[in-house]
Amino acid sequence: MTPLVFLHGVGGGHHAWEAQLPYFAGLGYPAHAWDQPGYGHSPIVEPYDLEQVSASLARLIESVSEGEPVVLIGHSMGGLIAQEAYVRHPKLIKALALCFTSPAFAGGSSEFTKQFIAARIGPLDQGQTMAQIAAKLIPTMGSNSKLAEQIMAGVPPDTYRKAVQLLTTFDRRKELANIKVPALLVAGSDDKTAPPSVMEKMAGKIPGSEYVLLEGCGHLGPMDQPDAFNDALHFFLKSHDL
Repeated sequence: MTPLVFLHGVGGGHHAWEAQLPYFAGLGYPAHAWDQPGYGHSPIVEPYDLEQVSASLARLIESVSEGEPVVLIGHSMGGLIAQEAYVRHPKLIKALALCFTSPAFAGGSSEFTKQFIAARIGPLDQGQTMAQIAAKLIPTMGSNSKLAEQIMAGVPPDTYRKAVQLLTTFDRRKELANIKVPALLVAGSDDKTAPPSVMEKMAGKIPGSEYVLLEGCGHLGPMDQPDAFNDALHFFLKSHDL
């Protein structure tokens, strides 16, 4: 079976996939969840840019896959990194699952970027802790997950700052049509961070991609609707003999 590598969001870490790793391992898949540089025990990279973060992911893939290409499953920021890795290291990737994500940083204008950074980083500048930020932010994503709050509370503030800045540099809209591997896109009907309208349009740009909408789901689908999410991913894997 094809190795699976799960990529977390900006407020996440490998623990965000606790409902996926044992499930897919139980089905026989070699399943791994990374900590992006600066998260968990993963060392920071400098400069903290898409090239260096993608290179770090490439090294992880090579270390766990024994030369076999993998399926990348990316949530939110992890979906951006999955797309970036495919552009830079296509031979390492056999399929993509892009979940609750987008093909470019939302908005696209410098003014939107400034507002986004101010909204995400401003509380840190005002002296709030990551735990306080998580307690306020997670409910706005349509989730009451205490695990999500706990994971985000543990993200180092300096890493969070770097990761938020990283998001604003991402734009791979032009490369969607060049994705040549099987691709699954999973959206939540109530997701305001990565709206389903954006994800459905994104799916339409990727040749042969498959689109799944989870009803009543916000931005944190893998944690909030793990059974539905796992079923959608498993069906995709089986249908492509992955």
